[in-house]
Amino acid sequence: MESFATAQQVYAGGLIFSRVGALVMLLPGIGETVVPARIRLSFAFLMALLLFPVVSRTVPALPASAGLLGAAVIKEVLIGLMIGAILRMFLSSLAAAGEIVSLQTTLSFAQTAAPGQAQPTTSLSAFLAMLGLVLVMTTDLHHMFLSAIVHSYSLFPFSRPVQVADAGQLAVQTVGRSFALGLQLAAPVVVFSLIFNIATGLIGRVMPQFQIFFVATPLIVLLGLSIFALSLGLLGMVWLDRYRELLSFFV
Repeated sequence: MESFATAQQVYAGGLIFSRVGALVMLLPGIGETVVPARIRLSFAFLMALLLFPVVSRTVPALPASAGLLGAAVIKEVLIGLMIGAILRMFLSSLAAAGEIVSLQTTLSFAQTAAPGQAQPTTSLSAFLAMLGLVLVMTTDLHHMFLSAIVHSYSLFPFSRPVQVADAGQLAVQTVGRSFALGLQLAAPVVVFSLIFNIATGLIGRVMPQFQIFFVATPLIVLLGLSIFALSLGLLGMVWLDRYRELLSFFV
C-alpha cells in the first residue's frame, strides 16, 4: 500500500469510513431496508472520500498495536450508530401518531408491512412513515443529514472518548419526545373520538333497544378519517419543524 497511500492515510480513511458507514446504515431515507446494502455502502465510501481531505488532519497517529487499532474503529462505529439511531428514533413519532389514530378509528386491525420497519404495522402508521420520508426528501431536509455527518467530527473528535451516559440520556429523551409528539399529532382525532364515544354512550343509555354499534362504527371511521385528512397538512408541518430542531443539535 505504500506505493499508493501511507499507513497513516489508510488508517485515517478507515476511521472515517467506520463512522460514516455506521451512520449511513441508520440514516432516514438512504438507510431504509428497501435500499440495497451495496448502495448504502457505496454512498458511505463516497462520503468518506469527500471528508478525507478535511478530517484526516485531526486523526491521531497510527496505534502501535492491533488492539488499540480495533478499539479506535469500534469507537467510531459506536459514534456513528449513536447519531444514526437518534435521528431514526424521531421517526417513531409518526408511527405512534398512526397507531393512536388507528385505535381511535377502530382501524387498528388492518395490518400492513411498513417499508421502513420491515414489520407488520397499521396502515396509517405505514402511510405516515412514508409521508415523513417524502417530506424529508422534498423539503431538502436531508441536506442537514450531510451537515450532521460533517459536524459530528467537531462534536465528537477522535481524541474525545464516547459519552455513553450522555448518549443514553439523549436517546431516552428523544423517545419520550417522539411519543409525546405522536400524541399531539393525533390530538384532533383523539378529541373527536372522545366526544363521539361519550355521545354514543348517552344514546345507548337513552335508547337501549337501538343498535348503536351498527351505526356508530361506520360513522367513527368516516368522520375520524375525514378529520385526519383535514389535519394532515398541519401534521406534516409540525413534524418537520420538530425534526429540524432535533437536527440543529448536530449541525
